[in-house]
Amino acid sequence: MSAVACVCARALAAVALALLAACSSAPPPPDWQMNAKASLERATAAYLAGNSRLEALEFNRARAEIARTGRTDLLARAELTRCAARVASLVFDDCPGFAALVQDAPPAERAYAAYLAGTATPQDAALLPEAQRSALAGGGSGQSLAAIADPVSRLVAAGVLLRSGRAQPPLFALAAETASSQGWSRPLLAWLNVQVQRAEAAGEATEADRLRRRIAVVTGGVKPEAAR
Repeated sequence: MSAVACVCARALAAVALALLAACSSAPPPPDWQMNAKASLERATAAYLAGNSRLEALEFNRARAEIARTGRTDLLARAELTRCAARVASLVFDDCPGFAALVQDAPPAERAYAAYLAGTATPQDAALLPEAQRSALAGGGSGQSLAAIADPVSRLVAAGVLLRSGRAQPPLFALAAETASSQGWSRPLLAWLNVQVQRAEAAGEATEADRLRRRIAVVTGGVKPEAAR
């Protein structure tokens, strides 16, 4: 079994951050593989922490390592890693890096891209890891998401539900507290702002003010351009 195959059934940490990791029973992986995996992990952590400059630097390092192999399918998976971090932070785009490589992407990666876009079909869902299948089937209340152990996977699932218009208010709080517990300021700010909008729409001025004070605590140590 290949290094990629033995991790692809895990949650987002495997689908994204650890897609390039080797199985413990396999020979030591080549340097490019270890370097790419480490840089992808650092890039994702930097993005979630609100450090766009470091994220770009580390992602470009990972991409350069993978490019040495000529494996466009692995480059596509790396781009999905980047897209997933953005969905977790409610930054919704068309995942242009993956779109440029989709022609050579395996079916499972195409299905995961559809999942991130909030457009996954039942056929796509069958190709997703169990956590993502459960999130799609469980609705937007947050109960199914609470069972997802990996915090990145949970935030991505929450972002997908919001993007597809299926998220319910209890999910907002779960996502915010997930980001808070990890110290991930970018998704925390995004979800706190969603909560503010919900509170304002419901006429809950006191709750909206409380959430704004919490946002002010976070932004006091985060540059505004890095928190968007």
